[in-house]
Amino acid sequence: MFTPPASIGDAAIAAAVTGQWLAAVDEIGYLPWGFGAHHWRVSGAGTVLFVTLDQLEPRHTARSLEAAYAGAAALAAGGLEVVCAPVPARSGRFTVDVGAGVLSVTPWLDGHSPSGAVASEPGHVATVVGALHALHAAAPPAGLRCWTPQVGSDFPAELRESTAEPWTSGPLAESARRALAERHAHITGWTHRYLELAETAVAQRDSWVPTHGEPHGDNQVVTAAGLRFVDWESLALAPRERDYADLPASAPVPRDPAMAELFALDWRLSEIAEYARWFAAPHTGSADDHTALTGLYEELAAG
Repeated sequence: MFTPPASIGDAAIAAAVTGQWLAAVDEIGYLPWGFGAHHWRVSGAGTVLFVTLDQLEPRHTARSLEAAYAGAAALAAGGLEVVCAPVPARSGRFTVDVGAGVLSVTPWLDGHSPSGAVASEPGHVATVVGALHALHAAAPPAGLRCWTPQVGSDFPAELRESTAEPWTSGPLAESARRALAERHAHITGWTHRYLELAETAVAQRDSWVPTHGEPHGDNQVVTAAGLRFVDWESLALAPRERDYADLPASAPVPRDPAMAELFALDWRLSEIAEYARWFAAPHTGSADDHTALTGLYEELAAG
């Protein structure tokens, strides 16, 4: 997120890190990176950590988020080098509830995320495909959750009802509400198709594999030791096509067209649902709010 959270400050983050991961914190700095979670660079006693504050609902419960990060650590312990594994807290868990959300940490990686141009280069694509093949061939960690649909059959009706009257929750609320209302017929059609495809996927559950969920360029770090995937909160058993959405169409991966369609809709509908919640709630018109509105427009224009 571009702006720090209003619900917790740097001092509280530093105290939590000191209590669970480092003996002392010498320096902490907020990182306006990514979208959906908050991040800090925290250092102390010669160690540098990448600290993430996740929100649980509606994507996770405390149990499922812990299982995702524990699963990533298990994959790394099993020899999967592409995983930038979370560091366990002194409690033995990988997540720590700080009231304003749930903290996790990973080692700080010296490297860079690929630009859009680099991410589409054949050599980089081949590296990513190889890393995904290794992930999909790995034994599923114990307790790893299975993918489930992000919205249910009641989603269109609930959205129609919630957008029937003007929204007064913030400066961008009405723009978001009108955009959602105008595309209601499309959202209904997308949802029906999505749930049909989800039934097909569930019927093939025996073939599901560990998937990262969002292995796009922002979650890749190129280091001197090779490519690493970060942000493992979406780790789940699922059809392998879940990890192929951001690969070029020419990438040498086996794609079931129905499953590719499923996960294109999975992303679109989950984003629409998240943005609908975002703008129905109080907001101030921050840079994050404007980025979210642009994202909503993009998803509604798809298909």
